[in-house]
Amino acid sequence: MIYEDEAFVLSARPHGETGAVVHFLTHDHGHIAAHVAGAASRRLKPYLQPASHVRLSYRARTSDNLGSATLEPLGEGASAVLDNPVALLGLQCACVMTRAALPERDPQTGAFEAFAALLQAFEWPEIWPYVYVRFEAGLLEALGFGLDLSVCAVTGEQDDLIYVSPKSGRAVSRKAGAPYEARLLRLPEFMLSAQGARGPEALSDGFNLTGFFLERHIFHPLNQPLPEVRGRLLSQLARDE
Repeated sequence: MIYEDEAFVLSARPHGETGAVVHFLTHDHGHIAAHVAGAASRRLKPYLQPASHVRLSYRARTSDNLGSATLEPLGEGASAVLDNPVALLGLQCACVMTRAALPERDPQTGAFEAFAALLQAFEWPEIWPYVYVRFEAGLLEALGFGLDLSVCAVTGEQDDLIYVSPKSGRAVSRKAGAPYEARLLRLPEFMLSAQGARGPEALSDGFNLTGFFLERHIFHPLNQPLPEVRGRLLSQLARDE
């Protein structure tokens, strides 16, 4: 198996004296792992940081074997976050969540495009946390667990959607959900529209919403908690508000 693809680095773990096992999110081939020779060298080490944008040449004997890859850089990657510790934590969280959530060798072009859009959003400190929450919702959709926020699950109406059913992942209107408010998840406006209201409470509601379904559908079946870096990100964002 031989191919070339555009990719973002998700993680790199030393392997042997000078190599590394690197996880990538590729455009056409999804999440893959490959051995990169010479990863500890001065030339390659900068290109193996989380979210580095690269062009890889991949080779493996069979689809089940760990392949090898050679890399060339594409652009500056995530340079916009280097001077912002909170954004850097958000970037690390996106890489960890992507690697943990997406199965290997499953093409996910939508997830790749969403990841690329999130990296661009880090240039705007007031916006990227909300884009990040929508990115997590995109991971759920890519895995077949997307939230249905189009109409009320009870009435079929499109207006005044402020809840999500924890059972179905479908939106619920204010009127239909009022008797069951304590059992429902809050749906912030920014999840419905990029122009929706933002703020500390809305951001917390968004993280609670995606976290609930990520834990239920992805991490609980793997007998794993949500990644620790996500909790640190939430705490840091709360302190900065």
